[in-house]
Amino acid sequence: MKVLSRRFRRLFLDALEQAARRGTLTLTGRCQDRAAPPAWQRFLEALRRTAWVVYAKEPLRQPQHVLQSLARSTHRVAIANRRLVALEDGQVTFRWKDYKRGHRLRTMTLDAVEFLRRFLLHILPRGFQRIRHFGFLANRVRQTKLTHCRTLVRQQTGVPPVMSVDTQAPPGQEDRGGVCPACQRGRLVWVETLHPPAVYARETSPAGWDTS
Repeated sequence: MKVLSRRFRRLFLDALEQAARRGTLTLTGRCQDRAAPPAWQRFLEALRRTAWVVYAKEPLRQPQHVLQSLARSTHRVAIANRRLVALEDGQVTFRWKDYKRGHRLRTMTLDAVEFLRRFLLHILPRGFQRIRHFGFLANRVRQTKLTHCRTLVRQQTGVPPVMSVDTQAPPGQEDRGGVCPACQRGRLVWVETLHPPAVYARETSPAGWDTS
């Protein structure tokens, strides 16, 4: 990694210096003071003296390794063991990440019964698997991000999207449609009825699976 750090630093700074000589690099705002040649050279020298951090990791060789890596991110349970700090006097202390305040790590202490109640809320019936959402579907930002996405879609198209459905509703179900409760613009259209599938129960997990 030390070799990669020096090489990446050299390649990056050489490309940066060439861009400045060609005039394709514009220094404005807080970087405006470095636009003068002496200040620019001092800035580059300071970067050359700084040890750059480069992270390298051996790639995954087999498909099962990829699945195991993804399973730890998408199929995890409510809390990992490493987040548990202490169990004393009937109280559980654990770490949690405050996404609202700069992703800071904080600790919380709950009664053991309350901790178990919250933990059991994340346990699904046998045969079901929870998938973690991220990005604009993450639970904390879902409503705000989806509203913004819908606004951008309407700006690009000019009209709300319309779904074309060829399937006809069975007799007696023609009037089940209504206004969408989320956007208050679209219409709910009956497509088909999904009947409950056969009960699927997996007694044991496949060998090598890690859902922690």
